Amino acid sequence: MGIRLYAMTCGWLTGELGCLMEGGEGEVELPIPSYLIEHPKGTALFDTGLHPACQHDPAARVGPRLGSLFRFNYHPGEEVSARLAGLGRDPARIDLIITSHLHFDHVGGNALIPNATVIVQRREWEAGMNPDIAAQRGFDPQDYDLGHKVLEVDGEYDVFGDGSVVCLPTYGHTPGHQSLKLRLPTGEIVLAADACYFCRTLNERRLPKYVHDRTAMHTSLDRLAQLKAGGARIFFGHDPTSGERCRRRPRQLPSEGFWQSAFWLVRRRPAPCAARQARSPGSRLYCTLPLCRTQSSKPLPRHRRRR
Repeated sequence: MGIRLYAMTCGWLTGELGCLMEGGEGEVELPIPSYLIEHPKGTALFDTGLHPACQHDPAARVGPRLGSLFRFNYHPGEEVSARLAGLGRDPARIDLIITSHLHFDHVGGNALIPNATVIVQRREWEAGMNPDIAAQRGFDPQDYDLGHKVLEVDGEYDVFGDGSVVCLPTYGHTPGHQSLKLRLPTGEIVLAADACYFCRTLNERRLPKYVHDRTAMHTSLDRLAQLKAGGARIFFGHDPTSGERCRRRPRQLPSEGFWQSAFWLVRRRPAPCAARQARSPGSRLYCTLPLCRTQSSKPLPRHRRRR
């Protein structure tokens, strides 16, 4: 079995674009992603999204400052454990949580993944365990200091020992932010997380209003740009255009004649494309077409409208 990659949207935030990108105007809707990686040696989540308490009283959970900066569009059934259950996966059997950084929308679901080992950059964990630095950086220990086994790493880290899943230090947004590089048969994918919120962040180098280290963040963007120039596909941290191609629900590609890896985006709502709006009654799960090609390099057939 090769690597399989699933991406799940675990709620949405709405905030001022100017806080997230220099010169931005108006509001922007931000998907909150979590990624499931299935490898022959184990299963991992890259980030876990928001805590379920944010579905009911987000300000009480994240505090008045963050509660005033964002509007929460997050409902029961959109937490990471429910998304996993929708894919037929047991949250209690996830082996690893690979943490990009310790902000509330990236580690809020850790409590729902009780038996996993957390992989985090050492400098990020040390910042999160220092009360003064944690408060300054917007970290809340109730999201991540939960008794999980923690593996603190320094710099690049080969998660499964075969080069297929590698933690990449992309410092700047926070003291120890990391992205994740995946080597799939179709090519490399980089899950940038908050090292790069949007495609425009990378192309125009317009940083968020609040960052830990602007110089380090520019260095991280340079590294992402080099990976992209080398053929890697970058999945940005909160780009609202990430899931514009949708169909009804995720499924596994057949093993014969196709690459052994795929990407699906599980969304709360469909894209405006009428050909992909059909869904079963009551269903709230949507996903992209697999980003794969057959071994003959012909595109996969497009999904027809369901009647």
